[in-house]
Amino acid sequence: MMKLKNLTISPEASLRNIGWNWMLGEDTLPYITNEMVVVSEEEAENYFDAANELYEMYIAAAQHVIDNERYAELGIPENLIELVEYSWENDANWHIYGRFDLSGGTAGKPIKLIEFNADTATCIPETAIVQWASLKANYLDESQQFNTLYETFVEKFRELHRQNPSFQKTLLISTMKDFPEDDTNMQVLGEAAKEAGFEVTFDYIENVEFSAIEGIFKYNSESGSFTKYDFWFKLIPWEYIGWDEPELAQILTEISKKQKAVILNPAYTLLFQSKAILKVLWELYPNHPLLLETSSTPILGKTCVEKVLFGREGANVRIVSPSGTTETSTEGEYFEQKTVFQEYTEFLKDNAGSAHYQAGVFFVGEACGLGYRRGGKILDNKAQFCGHLIE
Repeated sequence: MMKLKNLTISPEASLRNIGWNWMLGEDTLPYITNEMVVVSEEEAENYFDAANELYEMYIAAAQHVIDNERYAELGIPENLIELVEYSWENDANWHIYGRFDLSGGTAGKPIKLIEFNADTATCIPETAIVQWASLKANYLDESQQFNTLYETFVEKFRELHRQNPSFQKTLLISTMKDFPEDDTNMQVLGEAAKEAGFEVTFDYIENVEFSAIEGIFKYNSESGSFTKYDFWFKLIPWEYIGWDEPELAQILTEISKKQKAVILNPAYTLLFQSKAILKVLWELYPNHPLLLETSSTPILGKTCVEKVLFGREGANVRIVSPSGTTETSTEGEYFEQKTVFQEYTEFLKDNAGSAHYQAGVFFVGEACGLGYRRGGKILDNKAQFCGHLIE
């Protein structure tokens, strides 16, 4: 069984002391556990090595999809294919971050890829700030975590501008309204960008103006003026834009091709985000120790997890027995999408066997932040965050 350490002091006091009061709202703290997963230094290094290797494999798989035009199989909206290809060929450190979800890694359990949240991954404040604050609150040393997520964000934004010197260091960050968790995640990202020298502004996407000729603007209602931004980070899934906003998809394609703005994360992250790429990975790297067999149909003789191609937060997931019966499932809004079947692997479990733990490793040019989510056999939007401690 995995090893857990209960903390005597919550991270709340440390968060207040460092001025991160905005992280203490009702939408954050209830999802933070007062325990940490204990890992050895070797286990932590194995997580990071796995994420680095997996990213290289994802690059090869995406190139294979592009070379063989397997877009329909991955569920890529047709109106975004041009932008996917353009961003792939013209990439200049545009992919800011993603998060690998992994099973195993401790207690002798091998690391296995579950999926890669490459486009709009959350758990940034919990991973970068809260688990660090938990260390400080409990008088533990910073070296007892593999967690350089915030610092790596700062350096990533510095590198982003070095690679795109013709663009001004102005960044507009947009989310969809009424999703406070998204806002909190983007506040951390924005703080890192400010530290890297960017002028940073936040606004909901409905308040952003897009021009295929001029670029991306924010409207100031008080002055009646528009401010142009050369970098735009959107915590809005690319597939939503392709499906629901086809006119915007075309405008963003023109903005990118005319180099009127850099759009983050880039459109090619759709290739990583689609669960169908898990099948492509298995084709290219059959029986790789980090992968689970994945197919477009149930796998003969094995328990499988059926996933929709662009599901989020554990919605519309079904665990299927070898005989084809449903063992457990979750509902959601993605039920009309195509699916893939991934070989089932059990998550880490606590001593009581009642809670399951999934590792999450952030990738920002390299692996840089480890954390865990705790919940049931299928982790959904009610899952809690659990930090880690190296002993």
